[in-house]
Amino acid sequence: MIQDLVKQRLLLQLEYDYEKEQFRRQTECMGVRRKVRRGLCWYPLATGRSYYNSLNQLVLEVRRTEDTDVEHLFEPGKPVCFFTEDASQMITYMKFTAQVSYVEDDRMVIAMPSADAIMQVENAERVGVQLYLDEYTYRLMFDALERVINARKGRLAELRDMFHLDAPIHKYQFAPVRFPWLNPSQEQAVNEVLWAKDVAIVHGPPGTGKTTTLVEAIYETLNRETQVLVCAQSNMAVDWISEKLADRGVNVLRIGNPSRVTDRMLGCTYERRFEAHPDYTQLWAIRREIRRMYDNPSGSRDSRHQKIARLKERAAEMEYRITDQLFAEARVIACTLTGAAHHLLLGKRFGTLFIDEAAQALEAACWIAIQKADRVILAGDHRQLPPTLKCPEAIRGGLDKTLMEHIVERKPKAVSLLKVQYRMCDDIMAFPNEEFYDGQLTSDPSVRCRSILDWENAIEWIDTPDEAEYQEQQAGDGLSRMNPAEAQLTMQTLKDYFTKIGKHRILEERIDVGIISPYRGQVHLLRQLMRHDAFWKPYRSLISINTVDGFQGQERDVIVISMVRSNDEGQVGFLRDLRRMNVAITRARMKLLLIGHKATLCKHPFYRRLAERVGESDETNGK
Repeated sequence: MIQDLVKQRLLLQLEYDYEKEQFRRQTECMGVRRKVRRGLCWYPLATGRSYYNSLNQLVLEVRRTEDTDVEHLFEPGKPVCFFTEDASQMITYMKFTAQVSYVEDDRMVIAMPSADAIMQVENAERVGVQLYLDEYTYRLMFDALERVINARKGRLAELRDMFHLDAPIHKYQFAPVRFPWLNPSQEQAVNEVLWAKDVAIVHGPPGTGKTTTLVEAIYETLNRETQVLVCAQSNMAVDWISEKLADRGVNVLRIGNPSRVTDRMLGCTYERRFEAHPDYTQLWAIRREIRRMYDNPSGSRDSRHQKIARLKERAAEMEYRITDQLFAEARVIACTLTGAAHHLLLGKRFGTLFIDEAAQALEAACWIAIQKADRVILAGDHRQLPPTLKCPEAIRGGLDKTLMEHIVERKPKAVSLLKVQYRMCDDIMAFPNEEFYDGQLTSDPSVRCRSILDWENAIEWIDTPDEAEYQEQQAGDGLSRMNPAEAQLTMQTLKDYFTKIGKHRILEERIDVGIISPYRGQVHLLRQLMRHDAFWKPYRSLISINTVDGFQGQERDVIVISMVRSNDEGQVGFLRDLRRMNVAITRARMKLLLIGHKATLCKHPFYRRLAERVGESDETNGK
């Protein structure tokens, strides 16, 4: 057995047990009011209409009627459960689970398991909805790890030994293909993908065109293979790469829950393609006839059962034929890593598996898809966001170390670094380039010297005072932190900068802004300040406020970072995760404003170096 993978399984069990215990405490021990404040549930609910949506799902609309300013954690595709609370505050959970189909502000559309479930919710008094534990994904990951650990022969065992032991990787030998529209490092990366017999990694730092390179690699691979499997950790990442492939004219078949798919990709989903097939009308008529015969029995029982059996056999044969045709026509099968276990993909194998955003995926999740492939191409940046985990012990044990990181360490020759970035001006790029990429990145000439205002510093650090009012606080949910005085200073700093630029220019040139904080409590506070200040009304469509995770993969002309931490002990907490700070800094194209208490933050060497870099920039520009 492979010791790294055995350890992974133990750490994954820790994570699962931790999350299950958290859920148990939420359901059994935590009061409804506390759950509402933490964004885990909506209570009380007002129910709206129920109907079949465009995906033929039975859905129920609900609205929260109180605590509408509280940030919540509901997202499309997440499992939920309903509950009631009596006068003595006793909670009773309904015996079914449902799934979020759509959520916006205070309205949510939930896919329900049956009409009876809808009646149960509609007839209940004092009803609420709460996030439910997703155990299905854990089962898939545990099963994948068992398979790869116990593999004794075959391609799965070979790939495992290459990734975790000293088994060598191999390459094809043929002349490089020219791609004049790519830069040299992108062209090299695509050729390395084509040459790889076993594995290749496209390492794409911020703004280096990772998606462009990956799309080109997939497109060129399809000149050599009939079909490939493309996966990512999140539905958003799958849809993004799928859209780019569809733009190139590639036939993409999107597998997975349609409620998690973007509107643009809905037409590529298996369900929509199935319904659009010319034979679907006939299949639907057969199914309708079967339902009619069940609802209105006539004739002898044996004769009716024989006829229903024949109709069912005909419907099954027609369904198989439609599905087979859809898969035969598709060049790319796209799904999440867990979606690779979908029943439609049972028994299917692929010459090549592409995993995008591989540095954000747990290794166990990657193996779910790798089981179906002969070679693996990973793309991402292990210097940016790691996988999302909750158990501190599992994190300390190294569960957040991804398969991509293992391969980068053991097989550095498999890695192609994209070296030209097209996002940041030189002054913003310089610090993360030195800290995370060994100074190997260069800026494209089109972005190297750009700025919003002439003769301004691209990076500024506004130091918060040592006064007591600027000390950090616990947020209302007890889990996060906030700094109200720093939040006020953050918005005032941006207001002053907007005044300097001028309203007309901001609106005409659509100068966009991202306000980032590592802490959800501070994000909530910043959103409130903007919502209640009339100054921001003309600019609201240009400003986004979110956590670091919420800005992954995005970029803005101006980025403002509120770092929150200010204490006498020099504790930086969550800001110790330097990969998250790398993401925050590298979202900016032309201007980066840091708001934070230097005396606290600079006790950490990373932030001390950052402050020194900003100071050098000030001196260079005569400030």
